Amino acid sequence: MFAAMAAAKSNINLETYILEAGEIGERLAALLEKKVGEGVKVHVLYDSVGSIATRPEYFARLREAGVAVCEFNPASDVAKVNNRDHRKILVVDGRTAFTGGINISASYKKSSAITRRETDKDDKQKAREGWRDTQVQAEGPVAAQFQRLFLDSWALQDCGPAGPAAFFPPLAGRGDMEMRAVSADPVDRESEMYAQLLAAIGRARSRVWLTIGYFVPDPVMKEALIQAARRGADVRLIVPGFSDFSAPVYAGRSNYQELLAAGVHIHEWREALIHAKTAVIDSRWSSIGSTNLDWRSFVHNYEADLVVHDAGFATQMERLFGQDVASSKEVTRDTWRKRGAKERVKEWIARRWEYLL
Repeated sequence: MFAAMAAAKSNINLETYILEAGEIGERLAALLEKKVGEGVKVHVLYDSVGSIATRPEYFARLREAGVAVCEFNPASDVAKVNNRDHRKILVVDGRTAFTGGINISASYKKSSAITRRETDKDDKQKAREGWRDTQVQAEGPVAAQFQRLFLDSWALQDCGPAGPAAFFPPLAGRGDMEMRAVSADPVDRESEMYAQLLAAIGRARSRVWLTIGYFVPDPVMKEALIQAARRGADVRLIVPGFSDFSAPVYAGRSNYQELLAAGVHIHEWREALIHAKTAVIDSRWSSIGSTNLDWRSFVHNYEADLVVHDAGFATQMERLFGQDVASSKEVTRDTWRKRGAKERVKEWIARRWEYLL
């Protein structure tokens, strides 16, 4: 992402949930200041709640340098405080787009693999550093779709005029993969990702492999997973063994019994905080983006994902999934039945609040 921005000639558009002012944020600010000095138009859209810990002085510095900066749904607006911009989009020169689960955060200063190698397995605090996440870079006509999503968000927030810049240059195909950007918009009460994922699971015949940073499924999605497993599909979920917010973990676990009974395989990732949101279905349909399997993503948040129809790409996703399974601990029906009363109470309480998590 930094390499793409450093090579920008016309415009850089960044939309993110978390924008921290630490080491990574300072590196970003220095780069954006340099690009503005070179005549590149730079726009930064950050979520007010996700970036609430970032001091105003950081954003003031960007503005003084000539970066167009806009705050998404300021937390002071009570009527909109529940609708967050959870998208992670970077578009450079209208030609190269990035999306996935990665924020501008110190959590990505060091990879989760390196953190695991350097950390004692009993050091739970260290395990929370170096998040396990997935991001994708895409070129070709799909970049224009992500550019449009960004500019629509910019206009929605009345951030002022964007440009002038060559936001939509002519784009030739860059390969033979079929892909498109999908989004969620709570104002329109529409989540394209929810509809597409639900349909893909409903059609699945061989496998449904999902990696989910926050797993609190609604009844329809849970039933789709159950029915896919009952049809004989290999349904596997990689979910967090712990998280930066524990309530969703327990709310998700409150669904394990029904899923396990139907034959769904559940793997908890405990060596680092898993934040990725990916899917690979029937070795053909794949997705990478910001959408979790929870009420917040499907109902309340603005989200963005890339859906890819390609067997070769799916093979890469399956290989990545297999590596994550190897780093996870499978939850079996037998071990789940033996969990303690304290854990059951936490699940029951979290389940009562799942819609708001």
